[in-house]
Amino acid sequence: MPRIHTRAEDVSFAGSLIDRGWVTIVEDAEGVAGFIAREGAMVHALYIAERARGRGYGSDLLALAQNATEGLTLWTFEANTKAQAFYLAHGFAEAERTDGAGNDEKLPDIRYVWGKETT
Repeated sequence: MPRIHTRAEDVSFAGSLIDRGWVTIVEDAEGVAGFIAREGAMVHALYIAERARGRGYGSDLLALAQNATEGLTLWTFEANTKAQAFYLAHGFAEAERTDGAGNDEKLPDIRYVWGKETT
């Protein structure tokens, strides 16, 4: 998926998530390998550094969130087919699609849910 925001915007967004206390990170020998930002049942972000992908870090972070609550919800862009496959493989179900009018990027997106009723 192409870059949507500048690096400065990404850093600012990540900082706001950290400031709210929503972030859990995973580290490897090179430093921070990824993070999940969750507020209750809402997953605001799940990101794994390109160098660390394919090592199970995303699955580990998502499992932590799944074990902490009875249900989760999240949004991903329609163009992010890798994320869609990842969430479906982890028991999420598609709940809603939009044309993107309601998000900052104005890009079509999909809401996924996970919980007792979807597993």
